[in-house]
Amino acid sequence: MNDTPSPTATAANADPLTIAGKQYRSRLLTGTGKYADLDETRAATQAAGAEIVTVAIRRTNIGQHADEPSLLEALPPEEFTLLPNTAGCYTAKDAVRTCHLARELLDGHSLVKLEVLGDEKTLFPDVPATLEAAATLVKDGFDVMVYTNDDPIMAKRFEELGCVAVMPLAAPIGSGLGIQNPYNILTIVEEAKVPVLVDAGVGTASDAAFAMELGCDGVLMNTAIAGARDAVMMAHAMRLGVEAGRLAYRAGRIPKKRYATASSPIEGIFF
Repeated sequence: MNDTPSPTATAANADPLTIAGKQYRSRLLTGTGKYADLDETRAATQAAGAEIVTVAIRRTNIGQHADEPSLLEALPPEEFTLLPNTAGCYTAKDAVRTCHLARELLDGHSLVKLEVLGDEKTLFPDVPATLEAAATLVKDGFDVMVYTNDDPIMAKRFEELGCVAVMPLAAPIGSGLGIQNPYNILTIVEEAKVPVLVDAGVGTASDAAFAMELGCDGVLMNTAIAGARDAVMMAHAMRLGVEAGRLAYRAGRIPKKRYATASSPIEGIFF
């Protein structure tokens, strides 16, 4: 048996993701919706290697319905960091209320993912309402990871409010279009002093790798895995994509050039 850790595992251990003071080896965060059942939810989460899983409090049973299966049976808090989210909220008031409900259900849990949507057609964030909710939640003692658009100015505003992570969209939720504006994401990454995680719009493993190559600290996804023909296989692919992208970012890509450069030296050739 070979006990030597793989280069990837060694690099991950030496390069943890830190959110709200806690370190994680995995930079892939996954959602828990749209799976066939709880068994598939757990299998895909494990294949992804995810340590943080986000939960739509308004749609998922985490104990509020005692007579129904609970997500906590498949993904117990002892094994995973739960990230309650405010999916489906269209006002700051509803989002704040949902986070307080999550804290009550999860015995004082403070890490939340905030999203306040603008309309049902685009599911784009209502940024002014999100700012309002973020200010209230930070004041109330929550550690807020905030879903927003890919505007570097707004990302900075959320950071200044005290959010522990900024999560710009790559593309509309569930679209699978991949990163539509890499230069905005790159600017957010360059300016940020908190973790930046791409959230929404990732379609396949190369999208996840691209996000990581831009310097993002992580990627959060749900539909791209749960909606795949083989969710568990896609979860594994996404894990590899995130790991490869992070390693490539840290290794440093070569500059792009217009003309060719010989791979072999031309000095001292024999003929």
